[in-house]
Amino acid sequence: MRNPIFRLGAIIVLVVIIVVAWASLFTVRETEQAVVLRFGAVRNVITDPGLYVKAPFIDVVLPVEKRVLSLDIPPQTVLSADRQNLEVDAFSRYRIVDPLQFYQAVNNIENARARLQSFINSAMRNVLANASFPEIIRTNRVELMLRIQEIVDRQADSLGIEIIDVRLTRVDLPPANSEAVFRRMQTEREREAADLRAQGAQRAASIRARADRDVTVIVAEANRTAEELRGAGDAERNRILAGSYSVDPEFFAFYRSMLAYEQALMRNENAETRIVLSPDSEFFRFFADPSGRRGGAEGALPPPAGAGAAPGPVSEAPAAAAPAADGTGSVPPPIELPAQAAEVASDVVPATAAAPAPALAQ
Repeated sequence: MRNPIFRLGAIIVLVVIIVVAWASLFTVRETEQAVVLRFGAVRNVITDPGLYVKAPFIDVVLPVEKRVLSLDIPPQTVLSADRQNLEVDAFSRYRIVDPLQFYQAVNNIENARARLQSFINSAMRNVLANASFPEIIRTNRVELMLRIQEIVDRQADSLGIEIIDVRLTRVDLPPANSEAVFRRMQTEREREAADLRAQGAQRAASIRARADRDVTVIVAEANRTAEELRGAGDAERNRILAGSYSVDPEFFAFYRSMLAYEQALMRNENAETRIVLSPDSEFFRFFADPSGRRGGAEGALPPPAGAGAAPGPVSEAPAAAAPAADGTGSVPPPIELPAQAAEVASDVVPATAAAPAPALAQ
């Protein structure tokens, strides 16, 4: 009897020892801190990791996070200094640095999150209310976030919490205001584009006017130079013609007659006025005789226009005989020349020569 009872008692004592040892020992991890409570009162605060002992069934160990925690702030509407309603979305990172104060102030993480959210919302409203929309968006955004962090850090110090960072993730206008701002920006850009187009058109008109003026000046100078060269060429031409006439008057008369024939007999569809000449007129003297003589007498020719005086006296051409009738007794029909041939013929036909037949103008 004694041995079984003794054995049972030993087992019970061993179990009690194990339970008491398990209830007396606890571990603090590297990512945690611990607050030891006895009947609700704080007995010890442990910040280093390791194995610790507590009063079994009396002390309660409350673990507290040592790692950096994040808090996402729901979007809220904030009024800026230039009376713009802004949709602000932010987040914060914090760390519990005083477990005892944290336990005494908020007791747990959920209460700490609610308190921090109220601190951040209040700080954002106060700071952003003194800044304009461009400052919040572009120019002073970092400085504004640092000011919010400082304000929240001072308030969270009473909770045993250190604020590591506060960031504004999104700052935007409400949908209705965004559309109005987009329309206003579009109008401003269109106005700037219109101003640039107007300035470009003005510069283009100025450049075009300057180019037209330069073209006019260049063309006028070119025309003047051309007229001067043309006048010099005509003078040189007259001089050469005058010299050639004095050298060989007969060849000069023949050459001028050939030019007159070319111009007179050329077909001209636009000519409306015609001159009727007899075939045996002075104009066609080279058709009857290659030497230009009629009736064995040498006809004298006047010098060309613009030429100097001829070296010898110029005799008048003899009057042409009346046109002879052919075998049938009829007179040969006259030849019609274009009106432009009159000017050319006047250089060939002597002014003093008597026309064998009257000219008829149509």
